[in-house]
Amino acid sequence: MLNIVHMWVNGSEVELAVDPREMLLETLRDKLNLTSVKKGCGVGECGACTVLIDGVAVDTCLYLTMWADGKHILTTEGLKGPNGELNPIQQAFIDEAAVQCGFCTPGLIMTAVEIVGTGKKYTREELRKLIAGHLCRCTGYENILNAIEKVAGLNSEVF
Repeated sequence: MLNIVHMWVNGSEVELAVDPREMLLETLRDKLNLTSVKKGCGVGECGACTVLIDGVAVDTCLYLTMWADGKHILTTEGLKGPNGELNPIQQAFIDEAAVQCGFCTPGLIMTAVEIVGTGKKYTREELRKLIAGHLCRCTGYENILNAIEKVAGLNSEVF
């Protein structure tokens, strides 16, 4: 038996019939073709599938699509500006060389959007803890932290 789920994805209203056991990761990637949402570990340990749900970073591999009913979902595809320009966090990741293979990057960017969106100032150690749910095998995290620090304190309205 399928269930109807109504949600907003990257600002667009979406209504889908989904299996009650379907994870949001599958819905976003397979049904909505939002391939920035990566399938990594499948158990909430790597952060590759992170999106914002009502402004909160969530691992979609652990989140049933049914739970997204009535929610607002934001993926990295939804960060681009009206003329296709990059979000300041995306640009900071490029400027600070915080990307290498790119597999973990979308999830890290979404967590960074949540962090920066709070408007709070964090120490580098606090930022380390806030991104601890992400695994990156390429960068060593220093450039990622540099990128987040670069945009910290910007007006959260930008995001």
